[in-house]
Amino acid sequence: MKTDATPVTFTLNRQKIRWNLLITNVILIVVSIIWLMPLIMTILLSVRPKKDTLGAGNIFFGSGFSLEWFQSAFDSQPWGTYYLTTIIFVFGLLALQLLTITLSGYAFARLDFFGRDFIFILILVQIMIPSAVLLVPNFATVRFLNLYDTKLALLLPYIGSAFGTFLMRQTFRQIPRELEDAARIDGCNWLGLLRHVYIPSSTSGYIAFSLASVSAHWNEFLWPLIITRSDDNRVLTVGLGQILRSESGAQYGLIGAGTLIVVAPLLLLFIIFQRQFINSFLRSGMK
Repeated sequence: MKTDATPVTFTLNRQKIRWNLLITNVILIVVSIIWLMPLIMTILLSVRPKKDTLGAGNIFFGSGFSLEWFQSAFDSQPWGTYYLTTIIFVFGLLALQLLTITLSGYAFARLDFFGRDFIFILILVQIMIPSAVLLVPNFATVRFLNLYDTKLALLLPYIGSAFGTFLMRQTFRQIPRELEDAARIDGCNWLGLLRHVYIPSSTSGYIAFSLASVSAHWNEFLWPLIITRSDDNRVLTVGLGQILRSESGAQYGLIGAGTLIVVAPLLLLFIIFQRQFINSFLRSGMK
């Protein structure tokens, strides 16, 4: 008499899948906690009462909850000015970059001209060059143009984006040429093609680049530190550095509060738009 082993095998496979999912989830939770530890410690230090030193009592939790460090941080620096400059820097730069990467991406994706591939390779080489290497020539250029300690000086080195050019070239190349041919038959010039065909079909690529650009330049520190001198042109990260420079001793609560003031908008935006952030890269030319 033969017995059917299929139900037993199916049950064992289901149990194996459940155990694999459980182990995977546990590993992901542990890794997430490790990744979040710096942020968690920053929050705990910033809400720790001033009178509770790290050397006394519980290192994680003080005697209570206090916003004294946040009050000290707000009083120490003109954060409103820093926020305004940072917004102008980040979003003004993004607008200029979207213009330049659209034009360059279309040129390298659809136009035929002498040396196109060689020029594109030269642009890609810029991705491999550390930004610190270009500090001295960029600084000399800004001083020559008499733009030192201006908002325009913050923008100049980043107006062209090698990563953005590459991303939009890949995105535009995925658009069928039949759409371009149909638009040309309707009388569109190259500007009309961009407006009616390429830009509307490349939303995911633009979102991906915008999120990457905003997050990168919101945290930009070295170039704004070198090229600015007055509070009117300093960005948030440089303002945070001023806290470290103006205070004596290691006041970790003050540093933590200042750090949260700087990263809070970016962290909030990522939490709200995390699904769009992931999907935009999945649907863009970075596949």
